[in-house]
Amino acid sequence: METDELLLVLLQRATHVTLQVLATDLAELKLTASELNVLANLADDRPRTVSEIGVAAGVRPTTLTGVLDRLADKGLLTRAARSGDRRAVEISLTAAGARSAARVAESFKAVEMRALDDVPLAAVEQARRVLKGLAES
Repeated sequence: METDELLLVLLQRATHVTLQVLATDLAELKLTASELNVLANLADDRPRTVSEIGVAAGVRPTTLTGVLDRLADKGLLTRAARSGDRRAVEISLTAAGARSAARVAESFKAVEMRALDDVPLAAVEQARRVLKGLAES
């Protein structure tokens, strides 16, 4: 790798390759990359509001609405008013959604483990800080 290669170019390349690997591994789910992203963020099976999912997944609200619509149409999640705050819409996984989210999380973890197998833990933690910083900019 050349030292003058932009980090964002490398990140874009890594993202493209990773999405291809995940699409192949998770093809049986017939989900888009955005749908996989949302399910990965719901894999702990904890209900979240739409805005919480948007922040966690890094998805614009207009895009997220369509993604959530498609996942609901596939029977993978439900929407309901949050208890105590009817203005907030809470998203929960269905049983099928929980199974799909677990499969997605398993695939994400396997890809990450293969990629980072020989990388020292300190470097992994530093990469996490960089990626979080980029996500917040």
